[in-house]
Parts: sequence; C-alpha cells; structure tokens
Amino acid sequence: MYYVKEAYVRCIEAAGGIPLLVPPLQAEGDIQEILKSVDGVLLPGGVDIDPVHFGEEPREGLGRVEPSWDRLELAAARYALVRDLPILGICRGAQVLNVAAGGSLYQDISSETRGECLQHSQKAPRWYATHSIKIERESLLEKMLGMQAVRVNSHHHQAVKMPAPGFRATAVSADGIIECIESEHHRFACGVQWHPELMVEHYPEQMEIFRHLVRCAAEAK
Repeated sequence: MYYVKEAYVRCIEAAGGIPLLVPPLQAEGDIQEILKSVDGVLLPGGVDIDPVHFGEEPREGLGRVEPSWDRLELAAARYALVRDLPILGICRGAQVLNVAAGGSLYQDISSETRGECLQHSQKAPRWYATHSIKIERESLLEKMLGMQAVRVNSHHHQAVKMPAPGFRATAVSADGIIECIESEHHRFACGVQWHPELMVEHYPEQMEIFRHLVRCAAEAK
C-alpha cells in the first residue's frame, strides 16, 4: 500500500489547505510533473533513511529502510528547495529535508552519541509531550509557537547530525539532539523532529506549524 497517516491530512485540511497525496513513482520526472500542481510540500514521518544518501555505510543500529520512499521524498524535497516552494518536514521528513540539502544524520542516536541520551522513542501515548526543547530566539519556530521552550512528543532513533549548508538548528533537546532545522535562504523550509500532527488536539499551539505552511503556500500562488 501507498499511504499517509490520517493525522497529516486532517491537520493540513484544518489549516485551510487541500492535501494531495503523491505516490512513489518510478521516474523522478513524473514526480516533478505532479509537484507542479502543488503550492507546498509536507514530508511525513516514516522508516529510516538509507545512509547511502548521506555518504555512509549502514551501521548496526540502522532500522528498516524503504528505497521507494527515499526516492520520492528526496526528489520532492530537492524540487521544493530549488523552486523555493514552502516545505515542512516532520520527524523522518525533517531528516529527509536535511539530507536533500546536503546534511547528515545519526543512523542511531543511542549508539552514536556520547553521554546520557533521552528517551527519544517514548513509551507514553503518542500524543503526549514527554521531553522539553529549547528554542532559539527570533527563529521561525519561536514565531510559530510563541515560546522559547516547549515540551514535545518523541518517536525516532535517527536525527539530524550536521545541518545542511544554509540551514541552522533552531531547537535542541536537553541531550543536544537537534529538534528543528530552518533554512536561512528560503521563504519556508523547516523540519521538526517531533510529531505535531499527533499533538494538536491536546497542545493547540502545535497547529500553528501547519497554519504557517498553508499561509506560505497560499502566498506562493
């Protein structure tokens, strides 16, 4: 099956956008033909990214990879970046955005970082905010959420290692893991490591992330 979880669709719809699901086609040119009809891109969560895309061999902690998803989402991210199309990456999507722009990832946080690591694959309900992040002042994320510290949910074991050229980290967790990246050269190219689509019912400020994407997409028309 080709699918996107319902929460992403509902958040885009609630923010005033019309979601269009793009399947992983074989030819990158065909993917670009579909993307010509959209005003913005959302890269969702999912499985691990093949480390071949950021110049590494697979390590022991690497999980499942899906080549067709990598091909689709990296192509979509690069298309959006070249054309300055508003783009939001969520969890895996943030990692895809970073790799597409030339950055690198931790294949597995717990085995590749030093010191005490937070529980980034939480055991709590998926919507529940389990750890805090510190947000950089005057960043886009601060503008969207209206605060410099917030608690978020966490469902990942990969993460941004080195932000891509032209991107900066604008939020980190207590153990130093990058929780948000933002482009310094695009109207809206942002990746968040948590899952705001699962939080919006209990933490309504998270909806601002989707509203900002849709507003930027509307302005791009």
